[in-house]
Amino acid sequence: MRLPTIRDFAREATLPGCYTALGPDWSLAIADVVGSTRLAAEGRYREVNFVAGAVIAVLTEVLRQPPIEPACQFGGDGAIAAVPPGCRSAAADALAALADWAGTELDVPLRVGIVPVRELTDAGLEAMVALQDFGQGNAFGHFLGSGIAAAESWVKADPKRQIAPRPGPLPGLDGLSCRWRPVPTRRGTILCVIADPIAHGAKGLDTITRLQADIERIVPTETAAPLGDGEPLHPRLPTAASLRLEVRTEPRRRRPMRMARAIVGSGLLWLAHKTGLRVGALDAPRYRRAVAERSDYRKEAGGPRYVLDVTPDEAAAIEALLERYAQAGEILYGTARAASTTITCVVGDFAADRHVHFVDGAELGFWRASVQLKAMLRTRATEPAA
Repeated sequence: MRLPTIRDFAREATLPGCYTALGPDWSLAIADVVGSTRLAAEGRYREVNFVAGAVIAVLTEVLRQPPIEPACQFGGDGAIAAVPPGCRSAAADALAALADWAGTELDVPLRVGIVPVRELTDAGLEAMVALQDFGQGNAFGHFLGSGIAAAESWVKADPKRQIAPRPGPLPGLDGLSCRWRPVPTRRGTILCVIADPIAHGAKGLDTITRLQADIERIVPTETAAPLGDGEPLHPRLPTAASLRLEVRTEPRRRRPMRMARAIVGSGLLWLAHKTGLRVGALDAPRYRRAVAERSDYRKEAGGPRYVLDVTPDEAAAIEALLERYAQAGEILYGTARAASTTITCVVGDFAADRHVHFVDGAELGFWRASVQLKAMLRTRATEPAA
C-alpha cells in the first residue's frame, strides 16, 4: 500500500481524505522514555531527545520497503511508527534492541511495544497515516484518529504489551547526531503545543480541523517555523557532550573513528559557512535551507503537535484559544514555552541528500507540554459525570 502525501500542512493535515486508514494487518510501534521527570531534573534533556531520535533512525531503516517510505514520527521523549504487514517481527526485534541500548549505554530507560491495528478497530478506534514527503527518501509520518493516543496509552498501561530489552543489531544509528547548538527564538518565545480531541471519529476530526484553522488565524504556522529558512543556523564544531552521545551509537572499538568523522564533518560545514564557498559537494547555504525545510515543527499524532517561534502576544492568544476549546469539553492540551529550539538529526546519506531533522523546545518542551495534558486528563477522569 503506497502511503498518501501531504504537501500543504495547514490545508491538508486534518483532512481524512489526505490519509489512508491502516488495514488490520498493520501495527503501530510505540516507544517512550520512562522517568523523564528524573532525567529532566538531572538536566539530561539532550539524551532524551537523542534516544527518541534513535527510535526513528532505526525503525526508518528496518521498515523501509522501496519505493514506500516508512511513516515514523518523533515525539520529543518518544516516537511512533506505522508497521507494514510482514514487518512486525523485525520491528519488535529493533525495538527490543533499542531499549537495551538506551538503558545500558545511556542509562535512559525506554519502554517499547507494538499494537496491532486490528485490536484498535475492534475497539471502535481508527488509525490513519500519511507522509510529509520532501523527496530523496526524506519523509515524516502524520497520524490521525483516536487509535493513536489509545495505542500509546495501552503500551504504557499494560506490561504484557511491552517488549523486553534484549541486545541486537541497530541499523541506522550511524546517521544519528545532535551537533547543532540550540537555536534561540527570533520572535519572542518557542511554544510547544500538544492537543488531542476528546471525541472520537468524525466529531473529533472536526474539532482539530477547527482548532488548527483558528491557530492559523492567530499566526500562519509556516511563518512561525523555529528554524526559519535556515538563516538562524550557525554551524560550529560539536560540543563534547554531543560527541559523547554520538559515539555511544558505535561499539567501543569504533568510537574514535566516529568522533573523528563528527569533528571533520562539522569542521567542513563550518568552513563552508564561514567562507561562503562550496567545500567538495557541500553547499552550506543550501544545506541550512534543507535542514529548516525538513524539520518536523508541525505534525499530527491524533491531534496537532507544534514547535512554533511566536511573539509573546501570539503565544498568549494560542494558549487562550486552547483553554476555550478545553473549557468547551472538546480537547485536552498542554503547552510549554522555551527560549530556544533543539535539533536532533538523522543523516541517511549526505551525498544522496538524505537527511531529516527533529525539533523540540529546549529543556524537553514536548515532554513538559505532555505533563500538562496528562494532568488535565487526570482531572477530567476524577470529575463527576454531568
